Amino acid sequence: MIDLKRVIDGEVEPPACDKTLGIQVKSANAGEAVCSWKVDERFLNGHKVVMGGFITSAADITMAYSMGSILDRNQGFASINLQTTFLRPLQIGTAMIESTIVKKGRKTCYVEASVFQNGQHVAKITSSIMIL
Repeated sequence: MIDLKRVIDGEVEPPACDKTLGIQVKSANAGEAVCSWKVDERFLNGHKVVMGGFITSAADITMAYSMGSILDRNQGFASINLQTTFLRPLQIGTAMIESTIVKKGRKTCYVEASVFQNGQHVAKITSSIMIL
């Protein structure tokens, strides 16, 4: 298991999924995380906009950094569910993803993320995440 706190601190390489999507962690502290995403043509669907599954994946990665910022090194986590509401199409360019742990319980956390591009809200993602 890759320790996301060490990724945040630049001590180890990010997981393969982060590299595949091109996600860059900008900050992650106290249950909040911000990542940037360089969106290119590899992520476009037949309508020439970013496929929703990629948007959801980018948010899931950012939510993982929110979780990694609050858990002990011996704790892991797993998404129970993910729900995405798309507000507008995402285009080629840079997107920003912001994630916050809204509620932390003993065994689960409720986390929200938002994707933005050019100052516009693109998608809202929610997840319940199990602490392992």
